[in-house]
Amino acid sequence: MLPISDVNPTRRFPILTYALIAINVLVFLWELTLSEQQLQQTFLNFSVVPANVSANVFSLETFLDTVRSMFFHGGWDHILGNMLYLYLFGDNVEDRLGKIGFLILYFVSGFVAAFAQILIEPTSQIPLIGASGAIAGVLGGYLLLYPNVKVRGIVPLGRISTLAEWPAFIVLGMWFVLQLISGFGSLGASAEYGGGVAFFAHIGGFVAGLVITFLITRLVPQPPVEQRVNMLYQRARRS
Repeated sequence: MLPISDVNPTRRFPILTYALIAINVLVFLWELTLSEQQLQQTFLNFSVVPANVSANVFSLETFLDTVRSMFFHGGWDHILGNMLYLYLFGDNVEDRLGKIGFLILYFVSGFVAAFAQILIEPTSQIPLIGASGAIAGVLGGYLLLYPNVKVRGIVPLGRISTLAEWPAFIVLGMWFVLQLISGFGSLGASAEYGGGVAFFAHIGGFVAGLVITFLITRLVPQPPVEQRVNMLYQRARRS
């Protein structure tokens, strides 16, 4: 399923979610001004390259490269897909965890994602770019917080497509299973520069999102169940 909306209200304007989307888009627009050679050199110099990180794990440069990597993207499909998922699922996670909790979830998941991929391919010279790992953490958080919320999306059926409404645990669960299958299927496969997908970054980010969200919801008071159910009911009626 390609998700296009969810039946899930928020109490507050998701300023951090929209700010992250805006920063990612602005960085991508800047990338479009570079030549192909300049762009590849930028990725090599300012994003995570597993071989470089393996040689110098605990350095300021590794930290900065990891943060910068979360805002680079390799093409229109990359940026649009990532921003769609962040837009659809980030607002509710930000709303429930609060701004500080959401930032912790986003960036820690991004770091875990990068190092999960580095553990699999520690000598790779292919830069790891994209917000996918951090957003995978958001998806993990959403799954834990809203497993039964309805997600609307497009389901391809051969040459035709249909609109469907499935619970979040099915939509996001299927996404995670696909990452697992693709990730383990890619082990030992070679990838051309910039052509590989960091499936283990997605897996690591998702698992990190589950764990971080679990910890935050145990430390930070959550809205009463009755209030959350009532919000969903009101939104469902409006939808």
